[in-house]
Amino acid sequence: MLADRKIKFRNNGKLKILQVSDAQDMHIVRPEMVRMLNDIYDTEKPDLVVFTGDNILGNHMEDAAVGSWHPKRSYEFVEHRVRTSLSHILDPLELRGIPFTMTYGNHDDRNLLGQRKQAEIWMEYSQFFGLNEQDDVPIDTFNVPIYDHTGEKIVYNLYLMDSAGQREDGTGYEGVQPESLAWYKKKSAELKAQNGGEPVRSLMFQHIPFPEMKELYLPCAAGEAGAAVGRDGLYRLDPDKAQGISHEFEYLDEDCGQLSVLQEMGDVDAVVSGHLHTNAFAGTVQGQRVIACPGASFRSYGLPDTRGDCLFTLDESDPSAFEYKFIHYFDVYGKNIASKTRYFLNGDECEQKKYTAFGIGLLTAVAGTAAAVCVKKLRKK
Repeated sequence: MLADRKIKFRNNGKLKILQVSDAQDMHIVRPEMVRMLNDIYDTEKPDLVVFTGDNILGNHMEDAAVGSWHPKRSYEFVEHRVRTSLSHILDPLELRGIPFTMTYGNHDDRNLLGQRKQAEIWMEYSQFFGLNEQDDVPIDTFNVPIYDHTGEKIVYNLYLMDSAGQREDGTGYEGVQPESLAWYKKKSAELKAQNGGEPVRSLMFQHIPFPEMKELYLPCAAGEAGAAVGRDGLYRLDPDKAQGISHEFEYLDEDCGQLSVLQEMGDVDAVVSGHLHTNAFAGTVQGQRVIACPGASFRSYGLPDTRGDCLFTLDESDPSAFEYKFIHYFDVYGKNIASKTRYFLNGDECEQKKYTAFGIGLLTAVAGTAAAVCVKKLRKK
């Protein structure tokens, strides 16, 4: 782990942060996701990669290779699968020498390995940053200071916030919890004191968005452009409050108190979340800027215009005026026969069914051709 190194601006005053959310894959990985991520790394050359939860499909680590049967697996078996699943997304960064950090999502630790045990695997990588060793704070609630190009002064900051909770009755998810918010308030005050009484401007990354993001939407009718499906109807982004793409309207019902704490501290330029794979937009809620990052997974659900990542470009002279852009699959490869075919074969949770259908179709065609040849030979006789 990079305990003795700093994240700092380049000599040209720039810093690139790539957010990867909801990679959500397993020990047998979808190669097209890895290919997309690797090509983005090589093209954009980020200085830091931030994984914002559901980094693996943790609740399927015990699945059978074929079918949906869930056999009883040993701890060692599950650990091997978790380790292998993580290697697909972390080995490419280790190979390239790109620092990375993370927070958990609601899928990661739903197996025999808890958050702290999984954290030990992350910490084995030399390019990994972060984590919180305090017993009373979630291990994935911490901050990463960003230094000027000389490495002498903190000029910006990143908060990573745990929002991986799932209700015990399985009815839904939880937002950032009180212990994480208390830690954030304390850390924000510490950074402010170290900065001569001025808040250190920051970005805050987490998995699940806070519930007030519902205020960015308006009810709409079926067939209306930009309609997103919610539990109780259809909604679309309010163009006066948000810009981008939203295909999902699924937010927390209970106020977790995060927005009021953010308003009190006043140091976070934007709260950046994942969780909703088919959303890619930015907006402002009660004065707080928010950014929804799309999902990178090719195993879980998604759409061609949203599978991808979000790139933040900061300037040392004014880091708060950062630029961001969503990078989708077809942004990387263009829309051509090859990319469309690869996407069709790999771009959803139905890969096994597609290949099975393709195999059956191929066998049918071969059998049909063989039968036709035999009939032709018999006729000649």
